[in-house]
Amino acid sequence: MEDSSDTSLKRSKPHDEDDEGWETVERSSKKNKKAKKIPPKESSNYPSITFNYNAKLQSKIALDHLRNLILYIFAEGVSPQWVSISHRPQFRKIVALMVPGLEEAMFKQDVDFATYNDPRIDCIDPAARVLTSPDDYYPRLLKKDELPDILKDFADMFPHLWPVRTPGSERFGNMRSPLGTILTAPAEKPKEEKGRKGVQPAKEPKDWKDERTRVTEFLAMPEDFQQNGYVLHPACLPAERRKDFVWPDGWVHTGVENFEDGDVPEEEIEQGSVTAGREVLALDCEMCMTGQDEYSLTRISLVSWDGTVVLDELVRPDKPILDYVTRFSGITEEMLAPVSTTLRDIQAKLLAILHPRTILVGHSLESDLKALQLSHPFIIDTAILFPHNRGPPLKNSLKFLAQRFLKREIQKGVAGHDSIEDAKACLDLVKQKCEKGKSWGNHESQGENLFRRLHRAGKAYRANGGADATGGINVGKTSAMVDWGDPMRGAGAASTFPIGCKSDDEVVMGVQRALHGDPMAEQIPVGGVDFIFARFRELEVLQGWWNRNRSGNDGVSDVLSPPDLSELSLETCLRNLTQRIKYIYDSLPPCTAFIVFSGSGDPREMSRLQAMQAQYKKEYNTPGSNWDNLSVKWTDREDQALRKAVGIARNGIGFIGVK
Repeated sequence: MEDSSDTSLKRSKPHDEDDEGWETVERSSKKNKKAKKIPPKESSNYPSITFNYNAKLQSKIALDHLRNLILYIFAEGVSPQWVSISHRPQFRKIVALMVPGLEEAMFKQDVDFATYNDPRIDCIDPAARVLTSPDDYYPRLLKKDELPDILKDFADMFPHLWPVRTPGSERFGNMRSPLGTILTAPAEKPKEEKGRKGVQPAKEPKDWKDERTRVTEFLAMPEDFQQNGYVLHPACLPAERRKDFVWPDGWVHTGVENFEDGDVPEEEIEQGSVTAGREVLALDCEMCMTGQDEYSLTRISLVSWDGTVVLDELVRPDKPILDYVTRFSGITEEMLAPVSTTLRDIQAKLLAILHPRTILVGHSLESDLKALQLSHPFIIDTAILFPHNRGPPLKNSLKFLAQRFLKREIQKGVAGHDSIEDAKACLDLVKQKCEKGKSWGNHESQGENLFRRLHRAGKAYRANGGADATGGINVGKTSAMVDWGDPMRGAGAASTFPIGCKSDDEVVMGVQRALHGDPMAEQIPVGGVDFIFARFRELEVLQGWWNRNRSGNDGVSDVLSPPDLSELSLETCLRNLTQRIKYIYDSLPPCTAFIVFSGSGDPREMSRLQAMQAQYKKEYNTPGSNWDNLSVKWTDREDQALRKAVGIARNGIGFIGVK
């Protein structure tokens, strides 16, 4: 092992707004004198976490459950039903260790590590990496004589191997970031909302400050268009490709040559104006069915920034209407009987109204624009602006957003939607976002950083905080994130002590520093911190999972390239891993909860198919594409393969113990 001084400690300021030095969690000497001593291991009040054999599990525990276990022990939360926790106040520390690449099948007694990653075996049955059946929700008892030699130490540290599901959706073909899930505490409901039914109005978080923001800051980017099924406008394409594209039959696009056409010089912008010199129009359409899974335009409404109705017309589809879907569209046969306006008429009017400085606002606007067969590069989509709390591809309904953020009821009754009412709701949501700032509406989906939550709501009890802490008091919990790269770049920036590393050996030494502190308290005080999160990555590299089991911007701290471990065998890597985990376990002080988890199952096939699907969508939604000659095909066969791959990727494992 390398000396602990080689691990990089970045000074973090997540909890100190005014002080230039380290923040110290101080407890009075009076309290310290009254704090009880750590109980002996054999005593009746020693803390424990044991499987609750009376629990009737209906599914595998989720990664969220491990995070909530941490919150319950050290902060606030509902007592877990899947484990029994005894003497919670006696817990002094929690260490959570993420080990991507660790799989359930590695713990099979007769596993052959020499052929474990043989692609020919993977092709036969990639699901063989999971030993428990989909209906087997219960943890597997670890028996030393039934484990491979190099993994036998796990039975000395943990009683069970837990199947753990990573949040995601086979139906939508996605898996949420394991790291983002474990390091994000769910947003707390205000006390007055707890127990109430129905949609509650949004409340400003504690210490919230409005940040007035220009509407142009909320424009959807080209990558948003691709991810949400928008047909791209030529201005979104590289310059060399714009001249070659050919529009699909019936489609039109607004007269914008490039993105810069929409820019307004600063001298032309009224001081303090959130519209930044742009014309903002809210658009909403109603459709009827004209074929199987085919919808055609029957009404269009366009509303200006001040609420004036710019356009509101009924439209007769070119094809016969099979279903007016009146309960949603509000359109009836009688309403359309005298109408002669066609889609081409509406397209002509819109092309006359929309110009390079126009911003279109709407909810899931890709559907409206497809009905109009029109594209425009400057879009604000409230479905993107106010993300779903479970992440994409799920989206909030406009009805919910109006209730939650505008305290307004829309789309009431059985008469169907009112497109003017819906357009005005979208407009008011954007106005509210401009007044309150970029984070408004996002905080509910993003939750709260786990390190920050523990610092804010961490509790002490009589057992470790003295008589004054009887019943539990908020004292804040100190923390450390020990990770490859620079933890300051991601969620670790909110930890009290972010420790950067370049190898798994450095991670071990970083954990030691966080556990016990620096000898002379140079940076980390003697006694260490309360909560430590660390991540090993060498197995992840060897397995070929590096950076593939996460999505986009999830607060991941690494900026390193994966090291070359091609000369390392899987057996050697696992032996080293077990020794490192055992070394950490042996050095844990008494009354420490120890959690080791993989984060996910094998994400490689899921990642390959997701990239393939993204390429298909990009080509399909590019103007001028020949849909019969795309470079990739996406059929029901690929869709089913992606669902299966997501199911495999979501199957992780975990271990829970107490030292």
